[in-house]
Amino acid sequence: MDPTFIAIAFGCGLLVYLINLPPLIGFLAAGFVLNAMGYESNATLDTLANLGVTLLLFSIGLKLDIKTLLKKEVWGTASGHIVLSTLLFTLVLLAIKSIGFSLALELEWRQAVLMGFALSFSSTVFAVKVLEERSDMNTFYGRIAIGVLVMQDLFAVAFLTASAGKVPSPWALSLLVLLPLLRPVCFKILERTGHGELQTLFAVFLALVVGVGGFELVGLKGDLGALIMGMLLASHYSASALAKSFFNMKELFLVAFFLSIGLNGMPTTEALWIAGILLLVLPVKSFIYYLLYSRSQLRIRTSLLATFSLSNYSEFGLIVAALAAKQGLLSNDWVIVASIALAVSFVVSAPLNSHNESLYRRLMNRFQPKESPHLHPNDRPIELGNAKVLIIGMGRIGQGAYMELESRYPGQLLGIDSDIKKIELLKELQINAIEGDASDSDFWDKTSITDQLEYIFLAMPNHAGNLYALQQIRFHHFTGRVAAIICYPEEGAQLRAMGADDIFNIYEEAGSGFARHVIEDNEAQAIASR
Repeated sequence: MDPTFIAIAFGCGLLVYLINLPPLIGFLAAGFVLNAMGYESNATLDTLANLGVTLLLFSIGLKLDIKTLLKKEVWGTASGHIVLSTLLFTLVLLAIKSIGFSLALELEWRQAVLMGFALSFSSTVFAVKVLEERSDMNTFYGRIAIGVLVMQDLFAVAFLTASAGKVPSPWALSLLVLLPLLRPVCFKILERTGHGELQTLFAVFLALVVGVGGFELVGLKGDLGALIMGMLLASHYSASALAKSFFNMKELFLVAFFLSIGLNGMPTTEALWIAGILLLVLPVKSFIYYLLYSRSQLRIRTSLLATFSLSNYSEFGLIVAALAAKQGLLSNDWVIVASIALAVSFVVSAPLNSHNESLYRRLMNRFQPKESPHLHPNDRPIELGNAKVLIIGMGRIGQGAYMELESRYPGQLLGIDSDIKKIELLKELQINAIEGDASDSDFWDKTSITDQLEYIFLAMPNHAGNLYALQQIRFHHFTGRVAAIICYPEEGAQLRAMGADDIFNIYEEAGSGFARHVIEDNEAQAIASR
């Protein structure tokens, strides 16, 4: 890759990051800057971009429970939105044609439907990045938003497979038998590869060779194979570690994807006008999401935050438009229109998601809407029972604290974690734990903090999450003691300033605990030998 690409991408990404916007907006801008400088996309950039999207789908699969897709709030919202949104954009595009834009004069109703279908999708890349940056991937609203995006991706992959003019091989049916048989084999190999580079390489092998290569071999879209291979491994205990090991790799490849969008071509004046009109229609597209989520009896906050994360246009929609242009169904100018609409929607959606909590509270204070009397089970008030100790974040440290305190507070401990899979595993181990996201203001709104609580332990791995939880705890006037874990000294200062009673530096305490354990063990052995 040309060094200029890297330099411009880094410069634009840094400038955007310094004004508190996601770097991906800078990467999109870098693509248009490079285009203006006379650069064009090349085979290397396209390969890296495709690889980034493929690894993104694989990593989504690693975090996805197939049961999520079968829930009404996911498949119902995704299916209903595709139909209603496609109809909306078809009518908008035909209206643009009637206005007299020369670019739209070529549009027949079939082409308008095709373009409307492309515009109906929301961006998986954007939503995943925003949710990961906010540590909201495992929240309820995050899971249902990702579930809808995966359903949309499946629709897009099905369209791309059908429009490629390739009939899937009869051997494609064999995947229904082979994949369930392959799953236990993959699990056994994963358990023998350790936790280092060999495990990561095996995951890449599954994603690119078995997933992409295997599916393309039987006439199916390779990206679909990567997604399904990720879903195949999602229930394995190493899935979370694999997703983390893929994070930086896919992030780097996705830079190429964002650059490639801007390098598609420079927009004409008409293309800018049409993209502007599509941007004005975006709130209507978003409102359709909100209505469909609300019909699933979700809380207002859940519906609103999930809607915010989907309030944009999609890279898959861009791919659909590009394929249609390649096949002569649309002019390439429509690909540029989709590119501009996509880029600008990211610019609008980024601050919307960065301030989603404050926007939610302002809307609630202003309109004071009433919640549904029959809420979704995941959105009902949280009962703490007779717990005297609350441990928030049931990772290794949280579980260790639970085990240590179990003898002192029998039957009076309660663990909180946002990962439903972890909660199910903890319950099998007879650990009292419930699902909840303490970095979510709605968790505290639904939770009754009574005087019976004596301690709250903040053991989440994310410092921002612990900081936010402490802020909410103080807001609700908790009178007991609050303890929190930190990794760095400056984090302790922040927590102390907000009223944390006890700070535990996991690195320092691990070292001192290690030394103390060895000395005490040696002293005990010396006494025993006398």
